Amino acid sequence: MFQDRFDAGKQLADKLKVFASQNPLIFALPRGGVPVAFVVAKALKSPFHVFVARKIGVPWQPELGVGAVAPGVQVFNRELLQELDLKISDLTEIIKREEQELKRRLSIYGVEENFEKIKGKTVILIDDGLATGITAEAALKSLKQWAPKKLIFAVPVGVPSTVEHLKKNVTELICLEMPPHLYAIGAHYLDFSQVSDEEVIDLLKKSQS
Repeated sequence: MFQDRFDAGKQLADKLKVFASQNPLIFALPRGGVPVAFVVAKALKSPFHVFVARKIGVPWQPELGVGAVAPGVQVFNRELLQELDLKISDLTEIIKREEQELKRRLSIYGVEENFEKIKGKTVILIDDGLATGITAEAALKSLKQWAPKKLIFAVPVGVPSTVEHLKKNVTELICLEMPPHLYAIGAHYLDFSQVSDEEVIDLLKKSQS
């Protein structure tokens, strides 16, 4: 159980300090991953950035992620699409909307779509929790396009099967808590209040001071 995302970041930083000597670049999935990664970046004295990926939800159940988009990448859960009798063409409008939202967030967070700076570097991607993992998978596949030397995914809490599934996309995956029956990420935080765009921008500014 974590007090809040900052507490989760503090606990995650303890596990990630072994990478400090590699001068890693820290990336957060906004919005929830930002407070977690902010603390990690401070602890490791590492550059802090956001990396935007967007979930593609089922038309009648938007919270259920059937795919995700990230810069240069689209990822889909083919099994779930088949199970729901959905085709990718059925999601055209949702994909278009999420790609527009991705660009909007890149713009307001001041993020460029070119990540050449990560080539040959150790990169740590952080989120506040891992449920279906589809958004994280899109982000990781997108980051790999820029050929980091090492790609590490770190998260405070995650579904065990999702953690196993994502391991093939990374050099190393660090997850502090993997409860066998994880119904909601927020259940593992005393405070899991929503993170606003303003808070994201504020933490990005603080990390540069």
